[in-house]
Amino acid sequence: MLISMVFWGASWVNVKFLSLYINEYEIVFLRMGISLIAMIPILKFMKISFKIDYRTLFLILVAAIILVLYSIYFFLGVKFGTAGLGGALVTTLIPINTFVILALWHKKTISLKHSFALILGAFGVLTMLNIWQFNFELIFAKHNLYFIIASLLWPALTIVSSKSVKTNPIMFTFYVYLISTLVVYIFFIDNTVFNKVLSFDYIFWLNMFVITILSTVVATSVYFIGIEKLGTKEVSSFIFLVPCSALGLSAIFLGEKITYTTLLGTICTIIAIYILNNIKISFFRKR
Repeated sequence: MLISMVFWGASWVNVKFLSLYINEYEIVFLRMGISLIAMIPILKFMKISFKIDYRTLFLILVAAIILVLYSIYFFLGVKFGTAGLGGALVTTLIPINTFVILALWHKKTISLKHSFALILGAFGVLTMLNIWQFNFELIFAKHNLYFIIASLLWPALTIVSSKSVKTNPIMFTFYVYLISTLVVYIFFIDNTVFNKVLSFDYIFWLNMFVITILSTVVATSVYFIGIEKLGTKEVSSFIFLVPCSALGLSAIFLGEKITYTTLLGTICTIIAIYILNNIKISFFRKR
């Protein structure tokens, strides 16, 4: 899960480069389409059956629609708003919204310990992105509604995915990408994109490789497997690490400076994940 979050963090850097070449709809289409193709040999190697039942098919359709909407709202937010602020809002609100939605769904209250962890995690992410120095008019601009909607859609995707208990998570992901790719192609893509991408340089394809093979195929598959093995709430809390890796990789590849607020935010985030997941650290082996 930790490595997967690093790959997801890298996608922020990738999108910044890719946006210089193509629009948000083309990024979504190529990302899902290439990832879809890349998953086929993995499924064949693992000998995973392509058969699914009607209930799983329904969940796949719902998940695909949610994923498309999430991707569109996310990239629209980046396009018309502030990417840094959007990253803070989305990654902070996703685990908070997930906990709240599940609590309301099961009619349970969030414990004091988990409430403290969520607040601490939110504070950590906002501190890493230095949101305290942002202009309030920018923060409350109406286009940031795109980010708020995205932060509600991802928990919905996580919860829907967790309901598919009879299907391999990787197979579930494969079908979600298949339906999503078709939906985006039919409604948002012009066929000229295929000729256009062939003329792009190695920088485009390098970033496309990272965002598809590493970030989408590897990281997202691990994410869905984590839902099955660890549970929805526990996996969602790991999203707090995405801004950490995004800022670190941005410093390496984009020359952005890491300040003391980044270090403070990282510490707060790790503590929050520790609390949310009830991680136990043993210093001595039992003999």
